[in-house]
Amino acid sequence: MFNLCLKSLLNRRFIAALTVLSIALSVALIVGVERLRTEARAGFANSASGIDLIIAARGNDVQILMATVFGVGTTGAGITWDSYEMIEDLPQVSWTVPIMMGDNHRGYPVIGTSKHYFDRFRHSGGRHLTFSEGHSFSSADGAVIGAEVARVFEYGLGTAIVNAHGSGEVAFDVHDEAPFTVTGVLGHTGTAVDRMVFVSLEGFDALHEERTSEGADPFVLVDAPEVAEEHEDHDTAHSQSEDHADSEFADGHVNHGESHGQVDHHAEYSDPDEHEEGHRDHDDRHAHGSGHEDEGQIVRTSGGHDHGGHDHEPGAINAIFAGLEEKTAVLSIQRQLADHRDEALTAVLPNVALLQLWSITSTAETALRLMAGAVAVAGMIGMVVMLSASLDNRRREFAILRSVGATPAGVFSLILLEAVLLLSAGIVLGVIALSALTLVIDPILAANFGLRIGVDLPSFREVLLIALVFCSGLLASIIPALRVYRMTLSDGLSVRL
Repeated sequence: MFNLCLKSLLNRRFIAALTVLSIALSVALIVGVERLRTEARAGFANSASGIDLIIAARGNDVQILMATVFGVGTTGAGITWDSYEMIEDLPQVSWTVPIMMGDNHRGYPVIGTSKHYFDRFRHSGGRHLTFSEGHSFSSADGAVIGAEVARVFEYGLGTAIVNAHGSGEVAFDVHDEAPFTVTGVLGHTGTAVDRMVFVSLEGFDALHEERTSEGADPFVLVDAPEVAEEHEDHDTAHSQSEDHADSEFADGHVNHGESHGQVDHHAEYSDPDEHEEGHRDHDDRHAHGSGHEDEGQIVRTSGGHDHGGHDHEPGAINAIFAGLEEKTAVLSIQRQLADHRDEALTAVLPNVALLQLWSITSTAETALRLMAGAVAVAGMIGMVVMLSASLDNRRREFAILRSVGATPAGVFSLILLEAVLLLSAGIVLGVIALSALTLVIDPILAANFGLRIGVDLPSFREVLLIALVFCSGLLASIIPALRVYRMTLSDGLSVRL
């Protein structure tokens, strides 16, 4: 029976090949959509594993998640370093990692952070970040790059890279005056980390302060000839307006009085010794006052806590990754930060934000599934049409089979076996085509979207989908098989012309 069925299909090879091709296309599309959806969700979940809370300025949870974890977009406003220290000192918080954003390197996001990022960040169900080359940055001009960045641009240890202000492909200001040197290359993770460049907080902060400080310096032209001449004329006119007996004494205190606003006070001294003593008293009071001012500033900055462990304390950061002592403290910390009056903060649970993201993308997923299902239905209809269209031309074949002893049930089984062969060939071809297509598009998806599908054996869910296609095709083939069964009963050995 099998040989007879195979020879019958070979006799109609062109139509059979088109039928197999349509089934293969439907299988590849259905399995491909499912694999892409599954791997996308797994990649997103792996990128956010190990982070209990993401804390940023008040905003949308999904936007904060996409910006901080996946480097897509920005968080908007920043949060102060005082808020970071407040969160760091919460008893429920086990560890914190600051995050600064806003720069890119040739389209890849640049993240300013501390060395603890590489110790605390987890991916793929709790796996640590590893270095394939080098180590973490040890200076302000050091940089650590992801595996994808190193592969695409062929970077290695010691490579000088230049960052630009802006996100994505947009670069508003290229910081070519302050290059970074690659000190480490991270191992492949299959997450968004592969597409990131990491620098220290000090390096990220200094990069943006350099040009601002130059432009804002009020004494940048103090040595210019025109300014110096005007300054000299002003001093001459000012000294002539003062009425002092001793010109040397007067010249010495005009400038001193201008800088401290105490010209009248110095006029009391007529004796040089008294003048020197008063000058020393004034310097002592000024130094004493400055000391208190600095001490007060230190107290305000530290907030009463010892944070000497930080290498650099920027004025503002974009977000904070936090790990908790107990997972049950998540809701209490969210409530504390929501009630924080000094600054509007949002504590985002990555898993909850991912669920919100899936709810947004569920419409697109449903549309893709419907499209794949429609293609599968079209493939099944094509197979039924091919089997049904050949029945009239095969009446003599079926009559001969009946003459040599084939029963109507046997002819019925022959049509079902043909459908099984077509479905099996289409499924195998579809899986092979999907694997070949995955090899081609996987690097493209990884470079542009940070997604990796990978060539692997079908998962349990994919096997169920393939089985569903097979059973659907087998049920559809019953229609032409029943027709053949009835035809053979009525025709017998007669040939209808």
